[in-house]
Amino acid sequence: MPADAPAVTAFPSAARTIMNELDLPIRAALETAAGHGVRTDRCDILQNGHTLVLRLSETLVARVVTDRDGPRQGGAWYARETGVARHLAERGAPVIPVHPELPPGPHEHLGYTLNFWQYVTRVAEEPSPEAVGRTLHECHTVLRDCPEPLPEMAILTETLALLETLEKQALFPPEILELLRGHLEESLEILATHPRQPLHGDAHEGNLMNTTLGLLWTDWEDTFLGPVEWDVASIIWNPKVLEGNEDTASRIVTAYRAAGGAVDEAALQQCLVARAAVMSAWYPILYPQPDESRRRKLAFRLEWLRKMKK
Repeated sequence: MPADAPAVTAFPSAARTIMNELDLPIRAALETAAGHGVRTDRCDILQNGHTLVLRLSETLVARVVTDRDGPRQGGAWYARETGVARHLAERGAPVIPVHPELPPGPHEHLGYTLNFWQYVTRVAEEPSPEAVGRTLHECHTVLRDCPEPLPEMAILTETLALLETLEKQALFPPEILELLRGHLEESLEILATHPRQPLHGDAHEGNLMNTTLGLLWTDWEDTFLGPVEWDVASIIWNPKVLEGNEDTASRIVTAYRAAGGAVDEAALQQCLVARAAVMSAWYPILYPQPDESRRRKLAFRLEWLRKMKK
């Protein structure tokens, strides 16, 4: 943040009702925007989890990392996300762009890492499976020449390392840890034989927004080099496996292929398995106090993974 950035001494009225622990990250976002001459006129909390997402003006959204003790530290994740998102937006890919009035960042202020995005307006209509498959392929096409240095198979290797933390903290019994480790190691070995390119990395429906500007992808911090089947598996996992909606899953894959994408069935199946292992391993980190619905989903995934071992 520039040394001459003015301090914000008064929050908008909406910010006065927030919990005290959010005061500092909100201040970091407001002061960073002000330091770059960007006016803010509100403080609407859009999301409050491991990251805090704030709408600060008609067009400005801030995303602040509030989980400063979690497994991901430093600004490397946000730097990669910002670089990839800029590459995609500049080439007309269907993504939410970084905000044009601030340096791309990531920014550091008051001990928080943050970046800024263009606000987009959601529409109530659910996106069609065809639009999901087509826009995913559009992103993959533009990503092929992305100049950002990216790790290979990052979420899988990161999850393998995470198992040590889960073991030390006794967050899973040994049987589950071995189940997850076995699937992850096998998946890494098998998927190493398939072509790789830059991917979204976490292409689930929560990172896809139907907006007045069309269907847009967001949240690129997990981008890595891997087979395209990883992203396809990520977006079809819930409808295909969790919900048993084969029609929706099939239409997404068909649309991806119709747009020009190639999907190897063996790689897709392996990615479905790997995706389930990754999601299961991160559950204790993302949901330390899961509700009944999340507990059922975790139990379902683990049982499905056990069946995949038979």
